[in-house]
Amino acid sequence: MELTLEKVLENIDPGDQEAERLCRKRWDSIAKPLHSLGWMEDAVARIAAAQHTAQVRTEKKILVPLCADNGVVEEGVTQTGQEVTAIVAENFLDEKSCAAIMCRETGADIFPIDIGMAVDTPRVEKRKVAYGTKNFAKEPAMTREEAVRTIETGIHLVEELKEQGYCLIATGEMGIGNTTTSSAVAASLLGVPAEEMTGRGAGLSAQGLRRKIQVISEAVGRWDLTRKDPLTVLSCVGGFDIAGMAGIYLGGAYFHLPVLIDGFISSVAALLAVRLCPRARDYMLATHVSKEPAARRILRELDLEPAIDGGLCLGEGSGAVAAFPLIEMANVIYREMSTFDQISVEAYQPL
Repeated sequence: MELTLEKVLENIDPGDQEAERLCRKRWDSIAKPLHSLGWMEDAVARIAAAQHTAQVRTEKKILVPLCADNGVVEEGVTQTGQEVTAIVAENFLDEKSCAAIMCRETGADIFPIDIGMAVDTPRVEKRKVAYGTKNFAKEPAMTREEAVRTIETGIHLVEELKEQGYCLIATGEMGIGNTTTSSAVAASLLGVPAEEMTGRGAGLSAQGLRRKIQVISEAVGRWDLTRKDPLTVLSCVGGFDIAGMAGIYLGGAYFHLPVLIDGFISSVAALLAVRLCPRARDYMLATHVSKEPAARRILRELDLEPAIDGGLCLGEGSGAVAAFPLIEMANVIYREMSTFDQISVEAYQPL
């Protein structure tokens, strides 16, 4: 049977609370002060709930950067042109991008996807829905059918990765103009003025930032998006990368695969996925908080704590990949460290 968005939304289970309970019980038995590894302990427990087993697996991991172009760049909301999207997409395959180098150093695979670039490139895997979105300053970015199809593309990617034995998926993106689309989606979903959700992206001038805020504000008002459903918001002002990542989060929930949120753009896609299915949140891990203005607010809305607060805003999935070693170290401690009973020491008690 074809795996549709409707079917997935209807059949996502909550995270396994019993697996999480057993995981936390194991953490509390380990010979160290209670909860002293903080986020690392919580991450393993969330992965246990997502994988529906206290025998957590983290050894096979992958970054999936979704590459897409955004028609709104016509409005002067970026410092660079769309040609950069295709260049960086190919660089993922040559270990010339930041995230690709980080994947190499952390033992993670990388699988860049052309989900909507304005041009075709020689080697990047094509799951293209269209050759970039429309300019949402003039018309909706995509049709509702394109939005659904792009989300389903993300779901199908998770299905493939599950069959290949991956334990963890990190979300990433590449697309000039996608902080504009993300700010527009976030402002709409949260009902917050655009100026509170919009930053300089990859380095706008003050004048460029004002133009970016104006474009977003006018689009949100034109379609009254603070009152619309998530798919309408996505269709009007979103990007194919955001839609595809939302599909990865939903697919992760459906197939019981934990998904790591990267930064601002990835977290907007996570918020979109949670608005479509609140249970999907049980399968997400926040890795870092971007220095984009809206980043902390979105993570608060998702009620997720990040591991890293280091002023990162590079994108590509770089922050998520940086968290891979923390998760793997935590899982080794979780599996291998002695318990209080094993070393004949009285256990710490919660106070």
